[in-house]
Amino acid sequence: MEKEQRLTEQAELETKPTDPEQTKEAGKVISGYALKFGKPSKDLGGFVEVITPEALKEVDLSNVFLLYGHDYSKPLASVKAGTLKLDVDEVGLHFEAELPNTTYANDVYENVSKKILDSMSFGFVLGVDSFDQAEDGNVIRSIEKVKALNEISVVTVPAYNETNVQVDKRSYEAFMSNNQSKKLNKGLESTSKTQKESKNMTKTLIDNEKTEIRAYEGYIRSQGEERDGLSTVNAAAVVPSEIIGEVFDLKRSNYNLAQYATVKTVSNGQGKYPVVTNQQAVLGTKAELAEIADVDADMFTQVEYKVETRAGKIALSNEVVEDSAVPIVQEVKDQLAKLVENTDNKHIMDLLKTFTKKAVATLDDLKQIANVVLDPALNKMVVLNQSGYNHLDTLKDTQGRYLLQPDVTAPTGKSLFGMPVVLVSDKLFANPKAGTYPMIIGDIAQSVFVARRNQVTTQWEKFDYYSQGLAVIVRNDYKKIDENAAVYVELTPTAGE
Repeated sequence: MEKEQRLTEQAELETKPTDPEQTKEAGKVISGYALKFGKPSKDLGGFVEVITPEALKEVDLSNVFLLYGHDYSKPLASVKAGTLKLDVDEVGLHFEAELPNTTYANDVYENVSKKILDSMSFGFVLGVDSFDQAEDGNVIRSIEKVKALNEISVVTVPAYNETNVQVDKRSYEAFMSNNQSKKLNKGLESTSKTQKESKNMTKTLIDNEKTEIRAYEGYIRSQGEERDGLSTVNAAAVVPSEIIGEVFDLKRSNYNLAQYATVKTVSNGQGKYPVVTNQQAVLGTKAELAEIADVDADMFTQVEYKVETRAGKIALSNEVVEDSAVPIVQEVKDQLAKLVENTDNKHIMDLLKTFTKKAVATLDDLKQIANVVLDPALNKMVVLNQSGYNHLDTLKDTQGRYLLQPDVTAPTGKSLFGMPVVLVSDKLFANPKAGTYPMIIGDIAQSVFVARRNQVTTQWEKFDYYSQGLAVIVRNDYKKIDENAAVYVELTPTAGE
């Protein structure tokens, strides 16, 4: 499950030296509340949140760190080291920490003592939550059980604003949907009211989406300084879902190989995903009143995945950032889409090249792979590089007809022996040697599984004096589904072919 972050207002931070004869070398102590029970948050997107006193009862607090700004490179104390003491009382989670003699720790102590720093934050993994609607119509989310609490942080950002709130709203949307269904059963009057509320909710969602995009644009133009209305994870900005939806729209480009693969959005960092196989199951004969027999075939294969973090940089010139007339979000969207496309293509192609390799010399050899080696039930296609495409596209039969035939359904407008042709660059799919042309023949959807975590984050960075932009983080994985669904071919034509 995803880690969520919350800020605690009125954390009651205070300082005290461990020794009345305080010296620079002596330890310095800060204390306060990392979180408080029953205190409503600000609006988190249609609802407010409270943490119940029971939420921490089953949480392991033996390996919690105190950090500055959620930065693990700036630890202030830890339970294991004996420098952080945690106590769950009737108010919430109280802490007391002895700080190390480091520059940033001393700065934190001084800023807390002068009340410059007065907020705390905590990162947690949700266990159990519930939603309820108060009489005034406000929706309240109750955190009833926290699954894990790994760190608490001293922060400078004002308490509980949207800047570092990242919430999985699926349970909230399910609650609201259920409420809408109940209202529909109350009669025509209630139905009319529900329809009005539904329209209002739709309008609110659209307005929120536009607000989120404007907030993201403000974040970019301010070079990371402006964060109002922006969702973040570990200080990185979460790219609005409307932008990511377009970036992952695989049909927008014939050059993205992921559109031919099996792509699934996964909710966990690793696991197994059931994918329908190219099975040959049949239905058995059923006698009257007899029990229906099980289908004698493996209908699914469990594809194991483990998403990996892939990062790159989006370059933005000063003119783009500073010129208000430039649609800067579209600029980011275009660059991000290209980065994702290039990443997909490289990893999918690397995976396809691990399938069974066949060295062939004639067109009849290619026909045998398509007709005999590969199952006729597969939706076969041919992936060619520029060199291989040019070679095949210039071949003619004895009647002077070109080998590659027109096909309006194919990405290239051409087909080979009835199989649609997909074209990629020589740089992506290089010739193994001079005079040899590589190609993939098979069903890509049955061959490649792409596990996609759709949440993408960006962090503003100043790369160097002349350039600046965003560091982008995408999480996904690429796995093989069926070893027999595709063949990696190396065609070395004989003289006359």
